[in-house]
Amino acid sequence: MSTAMNALELRQSGVDFDLQMTQQPIPTLGEHELLIAIEYVAINHLDARLAQDGFSPWEYPHILGSDAVGTVIDAPKGVFPTKGTRVLFNANLVEQGMLKEYAVMPNFAVSEVPDSIASDIAASLPNAGMTALLALKKLQLQEGQSFAINNAAGAVAHFAVQYAKRQGAQVFAFAEKSHHKRLTKLGADFAFDCTDNNICAQIKRELGPGGFDCILNTQGGTTVIDDLTRLRFCGHLACLNGFHDIGEALLFEKAPTIGVVSLGGAWLANSLCAQQHLSFMGSQLLQDVANGSITPPAVKHIPFTADAIRDVLIQMADSTCTQRPVVKIQA
Repeated sequence: MSTAMNALELRQSGVDFDLQMTQQPIPTLGEHELLIAIEYVAINHLDARLAQDGFSPWEYPHILGSDAVGTVIDAPKGVFPTKGTRVLFNANLVEQGMLKEYAVMPNFAVSEVPDSIASDIAASLPNAGMTALLALKKLQLQEGQSFAINNAAGAVAHFAVQYAKRQGAQVFAFAEKSHHKRLTKLGADFAFDCTDNNICAQIKRELGPGGFDCILNTQGGTTVIDDLTRLRFCGHLACLNGFHDIGEALLFEKAPTIGVVSLGGAWLANSLCAQQHLSFMGSQLLQDVANGSITPPAVKHIPFTADAIRDVLIQMADSTCTQRPVVKIQA
């Protein structure tokens, strides 16, 4: 095997996505690590946002990409999974990412991919699927409860709708009309038109005056205030992207339980238990896709070139992609 590999570097943050293909040494194994030949890397909206706005722990040049599937080509003696095993993982957000031909990962943070699932489909699962699972756990969603997603067009909602329905919840999705058919097919009981000025009337007509039991807020900012007004007294709200100050009056009125969902926190907090939990969630996603109980998102193949990936990042920074872009790194 060669001692060098191709890697796509982001030279600096900014709206122009300054990417350049480079040659780097193939990484060496540490204790309890696997050397993995990367096959597919999924590009997420988080990649586009952090590449554009910057992320304080990063040093530049930086390699993007946290979701990957590849084959173990080397491992210390007695460490599992063994050579030849296909694995899926969500990598450390702080360290260099996966848009490269080879990577090392702790063996306890990967999930084995069953033969029945193609690598490109598997690569589309970790970030969005794991985030949805964590959000529903934060919400303590119970059978029979009403569950709403404030912007259901994206990949996290794709999984959250399905898992919430499996848990016996009544699922409500806020999205533009072009997404309604897909969301109801995934399991949403009702899709609200988020562009309708009379959305409050829509909610009261379908739900009554009490408000939702649980809400997943995917947008952050001032939209959290809007969601709190739609929450029942002592309801649960999970946020993916932070929020602005919440007035005392609204907090007293609703007495909400508010949770922040951070998949990257498993690495940022250096929590071994949380990193192992990533493996468990990956295995759950793979099992549920394999047995047909969860429908994976459609994928779109992207070549491993700076121009192609720059175009995808520009698109994802401006709009929601219903097809998950996955980059073919190597055979």
